[in-house]
Amino acid sequence: MTDIATEKATAAASGAAATEQFRSKQKSSQTAVDTQRVDILVTELLTAAHDIIRRHKVTYAEYDALKSWLIRVGEDGEWPLFLDVWAEHVVEEVANENREGTKGTIEGPYYVPDAPALSAEATLPMRKDEAGTPLLFQGQVRAVDGSPLPAAKVEIWQADDEGYYSQFAPNLPEWNLRGTVIADETGHFKIHTIQPAPYQIPTDGACGQLIAAAGWHPWRPAHLHLKASAPGHQLITTQLYFRGGDYVDDDIATAVKPELILDPKPTGHGDDHEVTYDFVLDKA
Repeated sequence: MTDIATEKATAAASGAAATEQFRSKQKSSQTAVDTQRVDILVTELLTAAHDIIRRHKVTYAEYDALKSWLIRVGEDGEWPLFLDVWAEHVVEEVANENREGTKGTIEGPYYVPDAPALSAEATLPMRKDEAGTPLLFQGQVRAVDGSPLPAAKVEIWQADDEGYYSQFAPNLPEWNLRGTVIADETGHFKIHTIQPAPYQIPTDGACGQLIAAAGWHPWRPAHLHLKASAPGHQLITTQLYFRGGDYVDDDIATAVKPELILDPKPTGHGDDHEVTYDFVLDKA
């Protein structure tokens, strides 16, 4: 039996949790399959792969290594991680290219719906001894025309000071550093939390094997995950980063945008910091 005090997050466990979350989301999706779109997209994907094989004279040894690795991705449950790290940023770019409001970026594999509802000024659920620099994240949710959006919903989730997400790593309370904040009648909110740390994506599984083979680094910069929504407006999914932080200029997931970089300031109370960021939502 694993000693719970020394139990560590593993790629397989994290991948299994991410896969289960994705499957749960898909069960509620009613998206119809357009056979013409499937034909176009899959044909072009395979054509691009065939072109790579021909141009680079891929050998059978390399082909077998790829096949073995693809099998391992599935065994480790890391398809959500792989796709969210290396493909989602382009899907997001296309999906949000016509937005006028707040910039979006990737959701990532660690979102969990139905986090506890919190008031307009709230402290995220956390352990009594939660490590990290206290951070007040505050702002307003508005429409593109500048009008406030009363009772807008701001979902927030983040890693802790060691880079771990609740429900994807052992020994963390279920909703640690996760919440759904309901803005006040003027769209304002104040969220008391801690400043997260940079973290490595799991490296003991198939994605780590790829990173090592390619000579890449596995790091993501510190960030807050957010979804902002209001009736009659488009939901925006985004991440907010910290100016001067490690890996902001070299994110393994290629998800950082200049508009999404925060610049927290000291509050004058100990090590506490605060930052203001407003969400601007497009009409639905």
